[in-house]
Amino acid sequence: MSTRLGISILILVLLSAKAEAVPCARVTSRPDAWVNSRADALIVAARTAFDDEKAEPAYDRVLRGIFMRMRQCKLDQDIVFVTRYSRFIEYIKTLSRANQPDHELGFEIPDRQYFAETSQFVQVPDFLLDQGFMRSVSRYETLDRAKTYLRQLNLRRAPDKQLIFFSYESQHLGTPDNDDSFRRLLIVVPADEPSQPEKWVQFGVTDPGVRRRIRNVSVVAAVPASQGSSDIYFKDFFRSYRRDGSITLNGRWELGYGDDKCVQCHKSGILPVFPQSGSVKMEEREALAAVNKRFLTYGAPNFGKYFEAEKYGPGLSSASMQDRRRRFGDKFDETVAAQAMTCSACHQANRLGTISWPMDQTLISSFIKGGKMPYGMKLLSAQRDDIYDKLIEEYFAVGAETPGILKTWLLATALK
Repeated sequence: MSTRLGISILILVLLSAKAEAVPCARVTSRPDAWVNSRADALIVAARTAFDDEKAEPAYDRVLRGIFMRMRQCKLDQDIVFVTRYSRFIEYIKTLSRANQPDHELGFEIPDRQYFAETSQFVQVPDFLLDQGFMRSVSRYETLDRAKTYLRQLNLRRAPDKQLIFFSYESQHLGTPDNDDSFRRLLIVVPADEPSQPEKWVQFGVTDPGVRRRIRNVSVVAAVPASQGSSDIYFKDFFRSYRRDGSITLNGRWELGYGDDKCVQCHKSGILPVFPQSGSVKMEEREALAAVNKRFLTYGAPNFGKYFEAEKYGPGLSSASMQDRRRRFGDKFDETVAAQAMTCSACHQANRLGTISWPMDQTLISSFIKGGKMPYGMKLLSAQRDDIYDKLIEEYFAVGAETPGILKTWLLATALK
């Protein structure tokens, strides 16, 4: 290498280092301003993505930019910075994990490891892989035949091991392989032994007269754990329809189709079922009630080493009445909304799990505006719209005078 070339390379290296040092110097010289501005940018982007999934790429760019600047400036190695902004640093790292290609599920460990370690809990029972049943359950026109097969199975099962099943239409959520398909057959399979999983197996069903086959089969398993809680495990499968008429079932992830972020919808573990009005047959409504009653027996959801819910902070409705008076007015506690904004009474760590970002707008909107939550309250449509708007506003607010639930928690260590 010539002396001139060596000098040129050295100059480029020094210039590059200086260019990197400039933004880092701005961060370290005014850390409060940088953290506050980045927190605002992140929360605003999150709110936008919550309202419209098309904005998710923009949210991902904001998150990635904060994470890269932290890494570039080695902020997580700066003892003073870490001491003051520990929660902010940990939160950015936690959210960023879901953007890694091997962490699509949103868990602490890689997807491959998760599926390997939990496969014993989430396999579809052999009797649901019967080819006649698989063909019948795949189409609306033959769904009654599939139910007849399940009834025949129940004739050979003990009273406490009976399959509970019904078909329905989801109000708002399409199947993972087709956003426009809402028909399902849900089968709750009781555990053979107390230490084994109870499984909720859900088959997507092709709509009447439609040729395109729905492929998805979902399994959510609940295994009894300590202190009345349950360990919850998830897996999506895809059916493959062969030319010879046979149907095979394999993991969606193993087939190379990726997977959804389970924790976006399932921080509460297994969810109750609220079907489209009139979509459950009269003779199956008892099964629907039994399934939702069973959901309440699982206790607090536990995800063990795979997911630490506390890292995502407090959830919807966890604001104090003092905060709400400051945001919504001195007499807010006298309003219907104040009496109804009580999600966190049940959705907390020791009960049904918190509802925190990332979370699914369609799911939350359908529960609140659809009349299912808050549980047991009869409200007008306009009141439900108002409750929903206020819950979302107080969670995502970024104003300096009245920061919302997420920002207040996120910057708590910096404010001390």
